[in-house]
Amino acid sequence: MQYITDVLLHSQSGIEVSLTTSPDEFIQYGGAKINYSQSSLTDDELRVMPSPLLFENNIVPQNILCKEQGNYKVLFPTETGDLHFDIFAASFYLLSRYEEYLPHQPDEYGRFAHTESIAYKEGFLQQPIINYWLFDFQKILQAKFPFLVFAIKKFRFIPTYDIDIAFSYLHKGITRNAGGLVRSLLKGELAAIKDRMDVLTKKKEDPFDVYEWLYALHLKFSLQPYYFFLVAGAAGEYDKNVDPHHAEMQELIRYHAIGYNVGVHPSWQSGDDIALLDEEINTLEDIINRKVVHSRQHYIRFTLPGTYRQLIAHGILNEFSMGYGTINGFRASIASPFYWYDLSAETKTPLLVYPFCFMDANAFYEQKLTPSQAFTEIQYYHDVIKKIDGTMISIWHNNFFGNDPLFKGWKEVYEVFLDEVVYWDL
Repeated sequence: MQYITDVLLHSQSGIEVSLTTSPDEFIQYGGAKINYSQSSLTDDELRVMPSPLLFENNIVPQNILCKEQGNYKVLFPTETGDLHFDIFAASFYLLSRYEEYLPHQPDEYGRFAHTESIAYKEGFLQQPIINYWLFDFQKILQAKFPFLVFAIKKFRFIPTYDIDIAFSYLHKGITRNAGGLVRSLLKGELAAIKDRMDVLTKKKEDPFDVYEWLYALHLKFSLQPYYFFLVAGAAGEYDKNVDPHHAEMQELIRYHAIGYNVGVHPSWQSGDDIALLDEEINTLEDIINRKVVHSRQHYIRFTLPGTYRQLIAHGILNEFSMGYGTINGFRASIASPFYWYDLSAETKTPLLVYPFCFMDANAFYEQKLTPSQAFTEIQYYHDVIKKIDGTMISIWHNNFFGNDPLFKGWKEVYEVFLDEVVYWDL
């Protein structure tokens, strides 16, 4: 109860809140009062009928009712009360990711599948529904208590980049390039062979080297991006990064660390061997010469509470994996950063979660969108989040912006989005 009131009323609304279980103290209080109980106590209260959830201390399957109310759906509907649903229990259930602790069928990568979520099943995965609830809750509170003043919020756009493979051909060594040439030869990909040789002989730029172009965009639109570098010590089936000990790779990372936020992109392998997480964080810290406090999981591979506990233990303060690696939308049903609640330990943690709503790889590989369709989707998320003064976080990969024919048009999608949409927010 303390956690969810802190999120909704303090962090998101900017008002101080204190809890009491004393009816006398509640009745005598002269300020704004929210009665979260089965019985009415005074005439000057806003009443929210409680569900059992926040009074429990174990994790059990919940009988979640979902009901249409106005322009959106609500969870834990009630017959009485000023809201006709328990906004505290509903928000806590979604933010804590309660359903991810319950038995479920994981996807092919062992992750919590979006098809298992109530947001997907009830059709509100593409809505920051907690922000909607809170917006209307604030209006009801202010109508009841006109003296209440809420914090002024402003829309924020935070671009983030996962640098899984910093260069397509450069700085990969003789063995990996020779292997690539052989594979292309066996497949009859003569254009790919020529492309690789032209890059290696410096006749043309590496197709994944788009860093100066991105720098110019950030400067033009006054953006403060986050870069997450995959620095696995050894290549693997899902980890194909350039060796982090290569001088050119380290120079690239240091270049971005000068003016931007740089974080670790824990490898797939680190999900099976925790010692590798420690090694990768140390590697990145040695390169940038400062503490690493930002993180996003490679392939959005994480499980709760284990992964987040490990990140906290390694000093991570800001986590950017809250979203799905299979579909775009709002995994935690919110478009605002929030502190993670460790449900198993029943405690609020210092880990600030930054939920993303759009990833280029989801749009391309999973949703099979064309560049034009992807532009429409990202514009939708922008418009939705701006209306509720939320924080829009997108994920991009450098290879989508290069000259690989497979990703033709994606560079233009990003440019047009920034020029036609984000520009007007400045």
